[in-house]
Amino acid sequence: MKALVVDDDLITRMVLQEILSAYADVHSCVDGNEAVLAYRRAIERGEPYDLVCLDVLMPVMGGIEALQLIRREEELHGRYRPRATKVIITTASDDADTISQAFRELCDAYVIKPVDAEEFTNVVGCLFPIELRA
Repeated sequence: MKALVVDDDLITRMVLQEILSAYADVHSCVDGNEAVLAYRRAIERGEPYDLVCLDVLMPVMGGIEALQLIRREEELHGRYRPRATKVIITTASDDADTISQAFRELCDAYVIKPVDAEEFTNVVGCLFPIELRA
């Protein structure tokens, strides 16, 4: 599995990378703009990310806008559900409007920070049950 962690907070990036490193080759970015560029390069190489973890509030470009652009890149390259990249929103925002907007933009899961390792692993396991069975 190949994962991209996108968060402007170093500690959160490190925590998510550590959790995911047991299951995936993990890359990271500090904002949504970097994430969209990394995703575009990966999909153009024919090696799209299986999982993207996006914070909502980041400088330059936030997670919701990045999610919209990632889904657009997938459409341009003929990747549709269920083959589409799984996206987990990882944010401190538990606002109902933000949660609703994230799911309207086709996120697959929403995790409130601070991230609990066991809860996060369970969420990833629900999205990738075969990969985590080892």
